[in-house]
Amino acid sequence: MGNYGVRMADIFEVGVVGSGIMGAGLAEVAARAGHHVVVRSRTLEGAEAVLTKIAGGLDRQVAKEKMTGDERDAIVGRITVTDHLGQLANCDLVIESVVEDLAVKRALFAELEQIVKPDGILATNTSTLPVVEMAMATQRPDQVCGIHFFNPAPVMRLVEIVKPVTASDETIARATGFAEACGKDAVLVEDRAGFIVNALLFPYLNNAVRMMEYGTASMESIDTAMQGGCGFPMGPFALLDLVGLDTSLAILDALYDEFRDPNYAAVPTLRRKVAAGQLGRKSGAGFYTYS
Repeated sequence: MGNYGVRMADIFEVGVVGSGIMGAGLAEVAARAGHHVVVRSRTLEGAEAVLTKIAGGLDRQVAKEKMTGDERDAIVGRITVTDHLGQLANCDLVIESVVEDLAVKRALFAELEQIVKPDGILATNTSTLPVVEMAMATQRPDQVCGIHFFNPAPVMRLVEIVKPVTASDETIARATGFAEACGKDAVLVEDRAGFIVNALLFPYLNNAVRMMEYGTASMESIDTAMQGGCGFPMGPFALLDLVGLDTSLAILDALYDEFRDPNYAAVPTLRRKVAAGQLGRKSGAGFYTYS
């Protein structure tokens, strides 16, 4: 990861903004690693739902004898929830995981900059958007970076540490130390759309849909071929449905806006399915139908 002059062990309190799947996953990962975590949602009900979701998942771990009841209680006990951004004031690190909309994220960073203590790091879990744009919404651009966890965060080992041109080496060292202390494999990447994984993954997914459009093979055959021929755990159409077709389309559009590479130009089938509300597993239908 490079020699950054280490201040890694000084992140004690972690804030998580967002109450979706990723927000819950981030909170669980940080609490498992021993951090006190403050989860903020726009509503108290949403924040409490995060705690309920985490506790339910940990209960299943206890039932499978993968952890003790005391360990579960300790993890849950390190998480507090709120609907007030002011509760994040004492956090050493705040990670946002709100909607993938740059205007929304910039407005949030401008608010956080006024609230979080001066030496606190402000991080984004964005998968595609330019981190520098969020950094420049603050008066501390040197303390803003990307810490991109993958879903499900408690299971997936990879974290992309995204370094915008404005970030200091110390910020990157602290962010990297946090990810590694959470038991993750941290990789450093420059602030370019898609970072590593999505920049390579989404042209593949897009081209799989294009192959079906051309009539080369059915989606079922393409999924079977990529599982059996490449050893992938699922084929591209099943993966698109899991990620969400709307999310996939937004990522492709962001990649195309930055690079203007035809491989990133979303194929018509994907755009039409999103327009029809066929978003994948979360809507009950995408390329496949889910009961």
